[in-house]
Amino acid sequence: MKRSLMYFVALAPAMAFMPSVAAAPAAGAPVVAILAFDNNSIGKDAKDFDGIGKGVMDILITDLASNPKFRVVDRERVQQILAEQNLTKSGAVDAETAVRVGKLLGACYSIYGGFMRDLMGGNAITAHTTSNETGQIENPQKVLSKGDDVMALIAQLSAKLSSDMKLASCGATRSASATPTQQGGNMAAAVKEAPAPAAAPAVSAAAPNQQYAMVLPPDQVKKLHETKVDAKTMQLYARALDAQDHKDKAKAVELLRQVVAKAPTFGPATDRLTALTKSGN
Repeated sequence: MKRSLMYFVALAPAMAFMPSVAAAPAAGAPVVAILAFDNNSIGKDAKDFDGIGKGVMDILITDLASNPKFRVVDRERVQQILAEQNLTKSGAVDAETAVRVGKLLGACYSIYGGFMRDLMGGNAITAHTTSNETGQIENPQKVLSKGDDVMALIAQLSAKLSSDMKLASCGATRSASATPTQQGGNMAAAVKEAPAPAAAPAVSAAAPNQQYAMVLPPDQVKKLHETKVDAKTMQLYARALDAQDHKDKAKAVELLRQVVAKAPTFGPATDRLTALTKSGN
């Protein structure tokens, strides 16, 4: 049990020395990049949730990585590309940015969307995929909750995406009549000029490519789904991730301790906190 719980430690760059365990993806499985979600909240407290999308992104990557139909790019790898392209402070993710980042990651599809806290205290998450070959936006999803359990919302979204997404491998033949959706700007011209996503490297169970997110054992996915995490706590977790991304270990530890105090069974936070407090970095 202890070993399986350390799955999330593999997500932290400082823990790269630890052995990782991943299920082999299906042969030719398309590669999916999940980007941070925008804050679309409304009301006087809307700004309180700025940055929460990084937490939504992290948990969604964990959930979708368990689907053998596709490979999911590791969050730290996405963050690395965003930093290299100076996109970490560029604001909302649009279709053009999604395609640009997706191509740099060698992904066939990018998934992104938004989190919204409404005036009544309810939460909603929207998401869709964008083909990084054609710019076409597909698989629109929206999940709603009157309560304040963001983890349950992410689990619902993951289930919908897993069951409804129909993804072809990069380079698969597409209908010549397909027209890119005009959302987030006209993507047709930009996509025609840009090269197709690079072929993803082969991944084997014996030597998994570190670009891809590790697969959490089913019992741990179930435990994660059963843990209630409200929006404020998820925001703290997202801020901890951001601090870790910016190499601010002290701040990350402080924020993670606040998260664990609020949600003691929230595995991603407890595992990251354990890893950081044991790390000499």
